[in-house]
Amino acid sequence: MRTHNQWTTRAETEADIPAIRGIVLAAFDTPYEAGLVDALRADVSWIEGLSVVSAGANGTPVGHALLTRCHIGDTPALCLAPVSVLPEHQKTGAGSAAIRAALSAAKGLGEHYVTVLGHPAYYPRFGFGRASAHGIGVTLDVPDEAMMALTLDETHPLPSGTVRYAAPFGV
Repeated sequence: MRTHNQWTTRAETEADIPAIRGIVLAAFDTPYEAGLVDALRADVSWIEGLSVVSAGANGTPVGHALLTRCHIGDTPALCLAPVSVLPEHQKTGAGSAAIRAALSAAKGLGEHYVTVLGHPAYYPRFGFGRASAHGIGVTLDVPDEAMMALTLDETHPLPSGTVRYAAPFGV
């Protein structure tokens, strides 16, 4: 368990699952992402310890970040998705705390690479850069600047290839 300013972060527990579902439902316009988290939890792509919540002083989760297995070409990597924060706690650092803790946990497990499809003005603060600059692509029609990747260990440069997501992503 780590503390980031007012947020404490920790790996999800079974008791957190309903709260995480509530966070994800509140953070997105449709229930797709909440269903995705549930499906990933039951998939082989799930890695214990890489579903991270951020909680306030009372211990109630308000933010969530999830890393699951994907591949860049044939190289094992992680996919950061989704990241969710209760609307009333957005822009308070709860999401950033969960992301940083998840990335730290992944590095601690010996993982090297992480991809994210997200807002190009937000994710670079965590070290993500344009994936295409490293020869990394996706089969989705997305803006080039929205597909990003990072290495958790500078001695392991990012591999090139097409990102293959876990089956629950449906791509």
